[in-house]
Amino acid sequence: MNLSGVEIRGPSAPDAEGVLTPEALNFVAGLVREFSGRREELLRKRAERQVRLDAGEMPGFPKETESLRRDTWKIAPVPADLQDRRVEITGPVDRKMIINALNSGANVYMADFEDSHSPTWAATLQGQANLREAVRGTLCYTSPEGKDYRLNERTATLMVRPRGWHLIEKHVLIDGRPVSASLFDFGLFFFHNARALLAKGTGPYFYLPKMESHREARLWNDVFLRAQESLGVPRGSIKATVLIETILAGFEMDEILYELREHSAGLNCGRWDYIFSFIKKFRMHSRFVLPDRALVTMDKAFLNSYVLLLIKTCHRRGAHAMGGMAAQIPIKGDPEANARSMDKVRADKLREVRAGHDGTWVAHPGLVPVAREIFDQHMSGPHQLNVLREDVSVSPDDLLAVPDGEITEAGLRTNVNVGVLYLEAWLRGAGCVPLYNLMEDAATAEISRAQVWQWIRHPKGLLRDGRKISADLFQAVLKEELEKIKASVGPAAYSSGRYALAADLFFRMSTSEQFAEFLTLAAYEYLD
Repeated sequence: MNLSGVEIRGPSAPDAEGVLTPEALNFVAGLVREFSGRREELLRKRAERQVRLDAGEMPGFPKETESLRRDTWKIAPVPADLQDRRVEITGPVDRKMIINALNSGANVYMADFEDSHSPTWAATLQGQANLREAVRGTLCYTSPEGKDYRLNERTATLMVRPRGWHLIEKHVLIDGRPVSASLFDFGLFFFHNARALLAKGTGPYFYLPKMESHREARLWNDVFLRAQESLGVPRGSIKATVLIETILAGFEMDEILYELREHSAGLNCGRWDYIFSFIKKFRMHSRFVLPDRALVTMDKAFLNSYVLLLIKTCHRRGAHAMGGMAAQIPIKGDPEANARSMDKVRADKLREVRAGHDGTWVAHPGLVPVAREIFDQHMSGPHQLNVLREDVSVSPDDLLAVPDGEITEAGLRTNVNVGVLYLEAWLRGAGCVPLYNLMEDAATAEISRAQVWQWIRHPKGLLRDGRKISADLFQAVLKEELEKIKASVGPAAYSSGRYALAADLFFRMSTSEQFAEFLTLAAYEYLD
């Protein structure tokens, strides 16, 4: 297909015709032509900032925006269906997941084109088609076993997460260049659904990932203004919650809310990617070496400080402060193990609601009643915007504090095993993967390989027994873990899967001289 400089290079897909209409493609092309230059400049700014961080510059609250932080402005009011967000469920955009999530009893469902979505061409187009049907209430699914799934009359409020600014959609070229995946995902969903959503009394609501500065938020705001104007949609109809999941954005929360203030619906603690970003941004400095991932918890060091600052910042601006993900999934057949797992969920959600969060995330419908019970007990109204947390004072040093803890062989093996298993599933087109009773997404693999890289790189990367984590030790562990995986899945499944490729990618990215910014950028080359 070639339409006014638009070239589709993806393979034939059954949902393409209804999604890639000439009108929709022209709309996306307009956004790409207007905003791609600014996007590319902002990505260059990221790279320049990384050079300074590598050289020893540490982040702080920007001096040039100090007056903005002191002022008493607030974001625009949010619509009625975003006032109470106490339980939000997230997941990929396949038909069954969308139906189950919208029917789950959660207040909000975040349909994800990002970290829990493996962006094959077919899956991306199918996701857009699925959401178009969901908006209109017609989405249904029949399982291979003959079980029917349909939407309830009353469903969760829909939000959509497009891919981040750093990603491209390689199957679509505009004027000879691959399009921004952010503009592609946002543009198609907005074009097909904005008016229908508003007609239903809701609106086009989004989650925005992976931003590193308020200037990137400003770009999103300008995209929103142009999109609304182009379709004749009232200004301010779009509402967006920003995931604070990079350490640099943690220093610019006021500024990010300000840039999006007429389109803002708050901030969210994207905890797993925040840990990954912490490792990535300070990769050259040994004082930022982290212990086992299991010890890097939300009640400690830099993570606790970031949570408290986010709540204080949001509530001062009249914005919702959303908590992080409970990745546990119900454990069938083992009541005792399941009870222990659910107790961890309750403790996590109790910490969040007591801190002042207005809602939280879960990854599985079975966790919706667990999280709701805790928030219902401790949050009497629709939110906690009145909890201003004026007792909180967070310094730059607080946001950079490293938690105590050891690195263990078990922690190293967990990173290797889970990282390879997730990446193998992602390469097969599955972006949301149940592993060891947790629902994992791309952030899992990113933390896993980033920690291995960090431990190999720095003298402080020592196991509890004193052994240095080296490339040779990592390679030996990787070989052993692959044998365990092969024994677990069976030789036939191992051979037909993409385990060898996943292991090769994981090894190369964990041992490379230069730290690769995103694993999914390299792995995307292998997706259809």
